[in-house]
Amino acid sequence: MQSGKIINDPVFGFINIPKGLIMEVLSHPMVLRLHRIKQLGLSCMVYPGAQHTRFQHSLGAFFLMTEAIQSLRGKGVEITDHEAEAVKIAILLHDVGHGPFSHVLESTIAQGVHHEEISLMLMEKMNREMDGRLDLAIRIYKNEYEKRFLHQLVSSQLDMDRLDYLRRDSFYTGVTEGNIGSARIIKMLGVKDDHLVVESKGIYSIENFLTARRLMYWQVYLHKTSVVCEKMLINTLTRAKELARKGEELYVSPALRYFLYNDITREDFYADDRCLDTFILLDDNDIWCALKAWATHPDKVLSTLSGGLVNRKLFKVEVSSKPFSRQYKAELTERICSTFGVNKHEADYLHCVVTLEKDMYSPFDDHIEILYNDGTTCDIAEASDMFDLSLLQKKVKKYFMCYQRL
Repeated sequence: MQSGKIINDPVFGFINIPKGLIMEVLSHPMVLRLHRIKQLGLSCMVYPGAQHTRFQHSLGAFFLMTEAIQSLRGKGVEITDHEAEAVKIAILLHDVGHGPFSHVLESTIAQGVHHEEISLMLMEKMNREMDGRLDLAIRIYKNEYEKRFLHQLVSSQLDMDRLDYLRRDSFYTGVTEGNIGSARIIKMLGVKDDHLVVESKGIYSIENFLTARRLMYWQVYLHKTSVVCEKMLINTLTRAKELARKGEELYVSPALRYFLYNDITREDFYADDRCLDTFILLDDNDIWCALKAWATHPDKVLSTLSGGLVNRKLFKVEVSSKPFSRQYKAELTERICSTFGVNKHEADYLHCVVTLEKDMYSPFDDHIEILYNDGTTCDIAEASDMFDLSLLQKKVKKYFMCYQRL
């Protein structure tokens, strides 16, 4: 049996990892792989300090889960030791299915399969290796356990995942507007009718949380440079896959080759163990090694895109609150064809329009309830005297025209 560990985290300080099953999970190769996957993908192109990993995020979420359990128990909420261990494991493994650069692979070489599905597949694979000792953690993760509030701690609009990534991403990017009071929010959590609630005196912390989340999305996660970097990477991998289908020999790692040279679908992940086994061999290093090699490839499109990412020669970005006209898109296509000597099909890789929209809060999702002293509850959108309900629900939509600099 492995002994426990104390890990020094720059955001939360010392994190205690108990010996036993949790330590076994944390030491598993599928979890250690997260050391090699950055939490914010290509956001380091905007914020150079954003070098933290999904492993660090998982550890932080685990720490917050430990704090939440302790706080809820102190308020008389019954959580057994077995349930506490299981929900901690569920949050440790919630991101284990992420591929390199977040959602890029879902849009290119492994289309149709979401990282949450892969996380569940990996949890079940680990569970078989561990003789079923992750059964309860999986039930909580899937929201199939009788105490529904435990699932909310893992996945909801106020889960430990969000409380960590907002605080952690704010810390590493230096975007101080995202620095939320996670400790106070956790202290204000309670359970009513098997549902997570927030004590009324914590309402201002929730308002700050929602505001910080909105600011972090538009300043970090959906920053125009982050958007264009991700789109360039998607176009690069899509072009590489097109060349692979034509029989072009590309320099790639064995794991990346499997996905480039085969059309892998969501059904394949469920039907063929090789898909999952190969997927967990992928990390950021596979992509960067390929990009460096492709930067000198004879194919003009592939080399332009790859070299642009390696040497930070990124697409130009125009942002608008209104859709771009067809005429403007057509003119841009013609200019790219003329400037770079490519046909219209190839020019499609060198420009694109990305449409993004985000709201601050959705009461139709797993809403945030405020608990008053008389025992009644109210949705945060109605309880807040700071936010207007219509503004909370309003989706902000932006259009990004991204194209190779002419």
